[in-house]
Amino acid sequence: MERFDVEDLIALVRNYNPRTNAELIRQAFDYGRRMHEGQFRHSGEPYFTHPVAVAAILTEMRLDDATIITALLHDTIEDTRSTWTDVAQIFGREIADLVDGVTKLTNLQLSGAHSKQAENFRKLFMAMSRDLRVILVKLADRLHNMRTIKSMRPDKQVQKARETMDIFAPLAGRMGMQWMREELEDLAFKVINPEARNSIIRRFVVLQKENGDVIPQITADIRATLDAEGVEAEVFGRAKRPFSVWRKMQEKQLAFSRLSDIYGFRIITRSEADCYRTLGIIHRKWRAVPGRFKDYISQPKSNGYRSIHTTVSARDGTRVEVQIRTRAMHEVAEAGVAAHWAYRDGVRSKNPFAVDPAEWLAGLTERFGEEDHDEFLEHVKLEMYQDQVFCFTPRGDVIQLPKGATPIDFAYAIHTRIGNSCVGAKVDGIRVPLWTRLKNGQAVDIISATGQRPQATWLDIVVTGRAKAAIRRSLREEDRSRFIRLGSELVRVAFEHVNRKATDKALRAAAKTLALPDVDEMLARIGSAEMSAQELIRALYPDLTPIEEEIDSARAVAGLEADQEFTRAPCCDPLPGERIVGITYRGKGVVIHAIDCPVLADFEDQPDRWVDLRWREGRHPPVYSSRLGLTIRHDAGVLGRICTLIGAQGANISDLEFLDRKQDFYRLRVDVELRDREHLHALLTALDAEPDVAQVARIRDPSARF
Repeated sequence: MERFDVEDLIALVRNYNPRTNAELIRQAFDYGRRMHEGQFRHSGEPYFTHPVAVAAILTEMRLDDATIITALLHDTIEDTRSTWTDVAQIFGREIADLVDGVTKLTNLQLSGAHSKQAENFRKLFMAMSRDLRVILVKLADRLHNMRTIKSMRPDKQVQKARETMDIFAPLAGRMGMQWMREELEDLAFKVINPEARNSIIRRFVVLQKENGDVIPQITADIRATLDAEGVEAEVFGRAKRPFSVWRKMQEKQLAFSRLSDIYGFRIITRSEADCYRTLGIIHRKWRAVPGRFKDYISQPKSNGYRSIHTTVSARDGTRVEVQIRTRAMHEVAEAGVAAHWAYRDGVRSKNPFAVDPAEWLAGLTERFGEEDHDEFLEHVKLEMYQDQVFCFTPRGDVIQLPKGATPIDFAYAIHTRIGNSCVGAKVDGIRVPLWTRLKNGQAVDIISATGQRPQATWLDIVVTGRAKAAIRRSLREEDRSRFIRLGSELVRVAFEHVNRKATDKALRAAAKTLALPDVDEMLARIGSAEMSAQELIRALYPDLTPIEEEIDSARAVAGLEADQEFTRAPCCDPLPGERIVGITYRGKGVVIHAIDCPVLADFEDQPDRWVDLRWREGRHPPVYSSRLGLTIRHDAGVLGRICTLIGAQGANISDLEFLDRKQDFYRLRVDVELRDREHLHALLTALDAEPDVAQVARIRDPSARF
């Protein structure tokens, strides 16, 4: 990086902006180098290599001089003797304000205590609303830090990686910079779950050995097909990043071998008409996969993204995703909201699809002022993570909603009053339940009634933060006095457990610590289960309560009588997180079964022996046995690698038995100790992604009766 001098940086800027103020960039470069002189990164490199790398990343988005200079100076106010006044005098107020904005973002703790995180998340969006270029510099800063994260302490690596995965990666995606989101996610994935990532990479290598490199083959097929039809276009192909593949395996609960679109291809045409013509050519050449077509040209995303997405069965039946767009659409797809500042040939790029940042941010943060910090955080995270569907009102207006939204979300998106009074809905003229998931292009008609109030069950149905916030507000107003009384009793008991008294002074101090307006609001939230009395105790007496206690395995099941003991049924080995039911045995307590256990059919005519049970919510210890069946390759070191992989997933092997030994494979039974259902699913996914594992499944034995 030391060889990357100021002239190299200016050359990168001049590639898209020949009229750049090169002298001001030189001045900023020299100023930043002087200010950071004597400072070094964890890797041992001079610190100033980092701001230069951040500036270079921003040139890839063809950003203006002010943003490039801000990148060069972004750590000067925080880490050196430089001040806002110094920067303003030399480089002007605009750049000084941008540098100051980045400094404030850097000082925000976006991971940690939930209430503090929520408050700081609001501050982040306030900084964005003043000038979105602040977050562009911060994202580039985080990207370079993640690229060089190996030089940090292991615990710091994990903290930064989780923060990146939770906040910065989805934020980059929501802003339309999908390439940055994917790289940030993959870099964080490399830190958080390196074994899983390596398994995906190894599987890609095996696939390439078996089938050859299909990307250039399919790319050539697409080019030849378009050339034959006289369509001029550029074609690019790539394998999807390991984290993208891993996420699909988790979401769809599919084995690697069953994933349909691990390869993606992009076709960039000369005109919008050519986009639709190309779509027809692709669908005539290869069979389209039903349900995998999206037209973001006719219905663009709110960040300006336009493209046609389709999935087809290409060469040898390989399923591939194809994106079709024009060059102007592609530039916005790469830069997202940042395209507003992009330069071409020395002037601000006049891309017709670039979204005005102020309008985009206003749409994202609409009505956030009505919510408290936690609801704001929930709303923003939902907005960032979700893809969108577009539905129509009876008058033909388009309503944008997150994927998975329901008619109740639709009603609240129109107006809070309509949402509160909603009693039913028609979709495309047909009456549907309120929990129906809406799809692109549907027309929704909300049926309302005077006197109707939101139901508590709606909170489990809706997905938008706006709807959740409105429902909670209504429920709080309706039941506030009842919740305050209940909250008071819960708090009294919680104080007694730590040998303290719930005095008025203590409650006022707790409300202040939790950043709540008054004691009644705090008690109402506890009474309505929006927060727990234990959170209050932790806020006042952190030394008396561990942050996250493991649930005692002897008390892991709720619904038993005080003197009842339970045993897990060996026929189904239910895990925490699975739905369960109990069967009583005289003198032996209660045996718990998974709700889908076939053995329960034996007790259908004995309803008096059934007990309604559930696992307690929280962190369970890894003591619950589960049996797996594996078929693995017979080769040196394979079994050791599989055992190491199981250990890396936090699972303990309690027993192992070989069921079959063949010349080319082993079949074995492995008993592992796990925390819960999610732990099991993560382990199965990791094993299935391993090339040496031909088959893996959970084993349940209905013949193993209690």
